[in-house]
Amino acid sequence: MVQTVSIIVTGKVQGVFYRQSTKEKALELGLTGVVRNQPDGSVFIQASGPSQALNQLIAWCRQGPSRAEVISVQVEATDPRAFIGFTVLR
Repeated sequence: MVQTVSIIVTGKVQGVFYRQSTKEKALELGLTGVVRNQPDGSVFIQASGPSQALNQLIAWCRQGPSRAEVISVQVEATDPRAFIGFTVLR
């Protein structure tokens, strides 16, 4: 069953390849969605796929790429959405 979650990651998560690394991890897990930087310095992710893969992405988000310093990860289930691929929004 496909589910969709919204994830907000705070900390030192911009300028450390967080968006590109998120895309790579999501594609590796077979997820679709989007990732973008927010004006407040956080990163917003919306991802769709099987719950097990989403849980793996959420666990990865708590660490992020090597240069990231994650402070918090907020997750919220949302209405299912159909995305094409996984896109880094500018």
